[in-house]
Amino acid sequence: MADHGYETGRLNLPFVGISTFAKKPYVQDWSAIRADAAILGAPYDFGTQFRPGARFGPRAVREASTLFSFGHAGAYDHEDDATYLGPEVTIVDIGDADIVHTDTVKSHANIETGVRAILDAGALPVVIGGDHSINIPCVKAFRGRGDIHVLQIDAHLDFVDERHGVRMGHGNPMRRAAEQPHVTGLTQLGIRNVSSTAREGYEAARRMGSDILSVRQVRSLGTEAVLGRIPPGARLYVTIDIDAFCPSIAPGTGTPSHGGFLYYEVLELMQGVARTHEIVGLDLVEVAPDYDPSGSTAILAAQLLLNTLGFIFHARKG
Repeated sequence: MADHGYETGRLNLPFVGISTFAKKPYVQDWSAIRADAAILGAPYDFGTQFRPGARFGPRAVREASTLFSFGHAGAYDHEDDATYLGPEVTIVDIGDADIVHTDTVKSHANIETGVRAILDAGALPVVIGGDHSINIPCVKAFRGRGDIHVLQIDAHLDFVDERHGVRMGHGNPMRRAAEQPHVTGLTQLGIRNVSSTAREGYEAARRMGSDILSVRQVRSLGTEAVLGRIPPGARLYVTIDIDAFCPSIAPGTGTPSHGGFLYYEVLELMQGVARTHEIVGLDLVEVAPDYDPSGSTAILAAQLLLNTLGFIFHARKG
């Protein structure tokens, strides 16, 4: 009889099977999360002001993440002489929050419920959007769980208070975060060019505790100096808008802005901040895959998330 290898476990190559994030186990029952980190999809893009499509971000990032799912022994990085995300780190995928089309309040509430379930389980919430408005329920889910500082990596300030009655769109999340009593301040990196936020928004952001740096300012200061501006000892919630990157490497987004970060600039910030601060939550938003037929934007997002998770848990172990 031929040996199909089942006695020693399936080979389970990246193109085989169901596309959970990094092919991690799927947990349907949100009361039964047992993991160090849990992935939640938030396929909501009703807050978009121009090009829609980020509702398909979670699906695309999950599929792209299977590219990095070889084996179970973790990923060895020869530059760091470290193995990241080995078998000691447990990650599960809890699927998507239920989105009710055109109903912002109910959709956001369902996202918040998912994040709260992850926090109640003692796991790190990792949310894949969706447009940037999904950050509003994510940050709200931390109410009653201690103070947090928000680290935003983005092309746009997203600090609009209200526009034609809209307060929960993707131009509003950082303003809504700054209003939360448990948010002690924001560090906003990569902000550049013509913004959806008017001058008054920038002034309000600074009054409410924001430190705002453009891509060129981050490059001029350098990674260590930027890390030094984040309040020491702060518990960090990290929100990454894929349009923080230059659209030459991440075109698959609704509001591209040239002059953005390159991959290693953000990667080194993530590695540094995982070393210097406790990261208590993470979201990555605005991947709109249909604007990038090559799929490279989703691959970039998946690669960044997996590396960031590796840095977080390596720092915790250390």
